[in-house]
Amino acid sequence: MNEEAPVLVWTDGHAGRLVLNRPRALNALTHTMVRDIATALDAWEADDSVAAVVVTGAGDRGLCAGGDIRAIHDDVRAGGGRASADFWRDEYRLNARIARYPKPYVAFMDGIVMGGGVGVSAHGSVRIATERSRIAMPETGIGFIPDVGGTFLLSRAPGELGTHLALTAAAVGAADAVLCGLADHYVPSARLPEAVAALATSSPGEVVARYAEEPPPGVLADQREWIDHCYAGGSVEEIVERLLATGEPAAKEAAQSVLAKSPTSLKVTLAALRRARGLDSLEHVLEQEYRVSCAGLSAPDLVEGIRAQVVDKDRRPRWSPAALSEVTPEDVARFFAPTGEPALFDAR
Repeated sequence: MNEEAPVLVWTDGHAGRLVLNRPRALNALTHTMVRDIATALDAWEADDSVAAVVVTGAGDRGLCAGGDIRAIHDDVRAGGGRASADFWRDEYRLNARIARYPKPYVAFMDGIVMGGGVGVSAHGSVRIATERSRIAMPETGIGFIPDVGGTFLLSRAPGELGTHLALTAAAVGAADAVLCGLADHYVPSARLPEAVAALATSSPGEVVARYAEEPPPGVLADQREWIDHCYAGGSVEEIVERLLATGEPAAKEAAQSVLAKSPTSLKVTLAALRRARGLDSLEHVLEQEYRVSCAGLSAPDLVEGIRAQVVDKDRRPRWSPAALSEVTPEDVARFFAPTGEPALFDAR
């Protein structure tokens, strides 16, 4: 095993082990990493000695902070985004592969798990969070739209919780991740090494029974009343108005968070979530997300959002358009138009 590889791949007893191995970059995904994971899954599916796949992240900061967005920024500026579109094609196919994988796929969602990190974990069959977990789809903050099947997951969260998380880009802990359907179990981080090691000889069900506990209390369950009311609004503008009118301090904070995000991304995200509710499979939602993501490559806010957050780090993005009222229905519809690209999946 090459310990410098971006994904460490080996077998440990009956477990196929995948370790995302770019700790200095918070294990951000590259195209090479996506291909390496897919290759390992193909091999282990046909290997009767492998009973389960186990996914963890190197270092102590998180499983995966998402895709390598600086690379996307540079690709759009230098090459118009072709490499990014090719990356997403393989990444989204991998997300679907994980969801349909015929063997248990156990993801340890410790620490930061965001964007693409959600894509390689939250579609798994056994998803374990810890007290250190910070799970989010933060795309609206960089002028993008939740992808990697995020709109599928969030559109199926109870009530309007998914809309709240998508528009605010808020990160949640273990209990709230379980409530929203992004995780299944809680294991204290101190016991993770034991739990991971146990999967070499024990089934995921046995390991969960041995190590899982009740998570510390979350916050979203107590906020459901105002979240469900406010985010049921017919537009982002109405949602913000409702948030500001509730008198709840947390709702006001949510409104302020929403208003700091890309106006175009907010409106496209709301439309994508509501369309996703009517789509009957993860694959159909990923096809929609691919159209939306590719459209984002030619919109100004993605490059500008990444510039402000990770390139110049001034945290002062100049969104275009700058106001929700300036984003027209035609602007939103453009993101859902056919790309002319081949379909991600065979017709189903």
